[in-house]
Amino acid sequence: MLARRLKETLTNHPLRQQLVSHSFFDRIRTAPLSRGQVATFLGQWWHPLHYFPVFLSRLISISPRVELQTAVSKILYQELGEGDERRAHEVLYLSTMTPLGFAKAEVSGAAPFPATARLVAAYAESSADLLAGLGFMYGTEVADLAMVSGIGTAVRRVTGAAALPWVDIHVEQEPEHVARANDSLGLDLSETQEKALLASAESMWRHWIAFFDALERAAFASQAATAS
Repeated sequence: MLARRLKETLTNHPLRQQLVSHSFFDRIRTAPLSRGQVATFLGQWWHPLHYFPVFLSRLISISPRVELQTAVSKILYQELGEGDERRAHEVLYLSTMTPLGFAKAEVSGAAPFPATARLVAAYAESSADLLAGLGFMYGTEVADLAMVSGIGTAVRRVTGAAALPWVDIHVEQEPEHVARANDSLGLDLSETQEKALLASAESMWRHWIAFFDALERAAFASQAATAS
């Protein structure tokens, strides 16, 4: 009963809703966009994308039960290409974006914004504690597709690209990721432990909201100043 209630709480949490409905996503659907702006988005997204497999690996290493290790390892297996490095998410990210005119240095070589660095550091810190790590993992999986789709919308608008393999693989794999994340919540947790897991998910969502706050300021500050 606790596990089911926790899943519902996480899925319907106001912070998750705030994240997936962030005004950044409205702006990239409707505001004028340049390639330079989208390159900024891509360069910042690279940092959590690149770190996520490390986060999952660390979480597996501290998981006490085989069932949990199996659930997390399935997500990691897909993140790393299911045995084919060309399908690894960060490789697909580069192979999707560079043919569209974004330089590799823009996509994978940009310095992180402070909010981006704090986001990645929070993932690293959470992976040292099982409940914190599970909160970050589940909180990611129930918001990831909405965030990826938003970045994909920006790329399509400035390039006219119809096919974006990096977005497509998220559409293909996200149901499995969410299912395996749900498996991880099947642990026999006390109410206190569930509260700790929820608090970690809340922390993660706040970091992602700050990430998109920073992107919005960086990309649209000049437009806001002009409008005022």
